[in-house]
Amino acid sequence: MPCLSLVPFLVLPPLRYRGLTLVLTFVFYASFHLSRKPISIVKVSAVPGIFLLLLLLFNMLASACIVTCFPDQANYNELFGALDNAFLVAYAIGMFISGIFGERLPLRYYLSGGMVLSGLFTSLFGLAYFWEIHVLWYYIIIQICNGLVQTTGWPSVVTCVGNWFGKGKRGLIMGIWNSHTSVGNILGSLIAGVWVSSAWGLSFIVPGIIIAIMGIVCFLFLVEYPEVTLSADDGSCSRENTIDSSEYPKEPAEQPGAISFLGALRIPGVVEFSLCLLFAKLVSYTFLYWLPLYIVNVAHFSAKEAGDLSTLFDVGGILGGILAGLISDYTDGRATTCCVMLIVAAPMLFLYNHVGQNGIGSSIAMLIVCGALVNGPYALITTAVSADLGTHECLKGNAKALSTVTAIIDGTGSVGAALGPLLAGLISPTGWNNVFYMLITADILACLFLSRVVYKEIKGWCGCYTRKRGYVLLKSQVCRVFL
Repeated sequence: MPCLSLVPFLVLPPLRYRGLTLVLTFVFYASFHLSRKPISIVKVSAVPGIFLLLLLLFNMLASACIVTCFPDQANYNELFGALDNAFLVAYAIGMFISGIFGERLPLRYYLSGGMVLSGLFTSLFGLAYFWEIHVLWYYIIIQICNGLVQTTGWPSVVTCVGNWFGKGKRGLIMGIWNSHTSVGNILGSLIAGVWVSSAWGLSFIVPGIIIAIMGIVCFLFLVEYPEVTLSADDGSCSRENTIDSSEYPKEPAEQPGAISFLGALRIPGVVEFSLCLLFAKLVSYTFLYWLPLYIVNVAHFSAKEAGDLSTLFDVGGILGGILAGLISDYTDGRATTCCVMLIVAAPMLFLYNHVGQNGIGSSIAMLIVCGALVNGPYALITTAVSADLGTHECLKGNAKALSTVTAIIDGTGSVGAALGPLLAGLISPTGWNNVFYMLITADILACLFLSRVVYKEIKGWCGCYTRKRGYVLLKSQVCRVFL
């Protein structure tokens, strides 16, 4: 069968393909976040047209009562925050559907198609500036379509990386790889900021073009499975066992059917980790949307200083993801690693609220520590844990489960990402202490949902220690007999 790819012209050793896949998926998902970022940059610029349209859009999506919205309205930040929340809810709903389609379509086509369409809708949003479109429904339709196609990204890239890297290496590698989110956000901010005050349409068009180009690169060069070897002689695709099958999950030759949604839920650990991620992501996204405002109000820094300080939370998240992956690889205890970090995070959140604003030094230190403890479990669950559960032994080698499992876990987490900023907005008028009590409660609930899995891991460790100890005792007794 002809292979619609340029990969045959890149005849590389299998291990080189593994490195290429890791780099490509990193760039691909960074481009997803790059294309999402412009709206958060443009909405703070003094552009009356986009202000009015997005304010009206919020009122339509939220089914709020009809009010008169003006660009200089004092509460426009809160309205835009609610708009962000509405997008996250739509993204969460679409994520559950995306995983089902991802298992039934060729992964390379599915991911590249989603990236090209995402670039199209992102660019169409920006082209409205040049076309002078002031029809509300245009923006509504573009936002809905873009939100749906954006859900093709995460299940696809996690599935690719999970296919190429064995379970023993996933934690550390995926912890480092997960920094693509921060890289994409930083690049998106820089690119959008170039035209935000002059022609805000280009702040969307340029990122749209970038992700569309990356979609074409994905279609031409992405290799989904480590067993794929490509013949440069006739341009055909064939599967051979060129890499040790014990190290990498392998797509079975008989191609069993894709797993159902309910079947994925029955995989041991999927429900527990999904509910844990709901509350872990609730805490993380509350910090993402509300941390700069908290620093301004409590620590009395300027807006620029607050923005700069808030990035330290993301820096801590990168370090926490790498640390969580390294520890979980060494101990083979994903749930226990997450639970310990979440337990330690609860008192750290309390301390940050009470003593973290006493000076610039304490603020920097506490933000990095809290970012590591909060985002470490979040990063581990959405990457290595999702890959582990998607290739669980109960699936008996069925490779068509990883995308659905990843979508269920991240989709459930996205519900928490939507609830967190919303609850913070409702609670913050009563005092920031109450917001932190809410975050600490969510943190504890995340631990509780993992308690059964943690118990099984600890029980497995004890059984392994007992067996090893019994082997040593038996060996010593045999030695005494021969001596």
